[in-house]
Amino acid sequence: QVQLVESGGGLVQPGGSLRHTCAASGSILSIDRMAWYRQAPGKQRELVAVITADDRTNYADSVKGRFTISRDGAKNTWNLQMTSLKPEDTAVYYCNALKVRFMDGNSGYDYWGQGTQVTVSS
Repeated sequence: QVQLVESGGGLVQPGGSLRHTCAASGSILSIDRMAWYRQAPGKQRELVAVITADDRTNYADSVKGRFTISRDGAKNTWNLQMTSLKPEDTAVYYCNALKVRFMDGNSGYDYWGQGTQVTVSS
């Protein structure tokens, strides 16, 4: 089984920065795709950023140039550095591991972190 634990988030003023980290634990060999999603009140969960095992990245248009996703494959952790934050970035942020390869040769799919609140307000 896989557990994803998030850290980071909090309250920040517009224009500020925050950093999220997601750490995956379990008998993990590798993770093919690591991502961050967010869900604002009254809205659907949306993809914010994704990084693959070969370090290809993709971002939602709304965060391009402001957010950066990175990973440490050896530690099974990934980060979301958020800069130039705007009030519309306020949401609960979730990390996601889409496909996990385990040391016993099996695979598992679609694991989620517990979610952390980010509030951008003056």
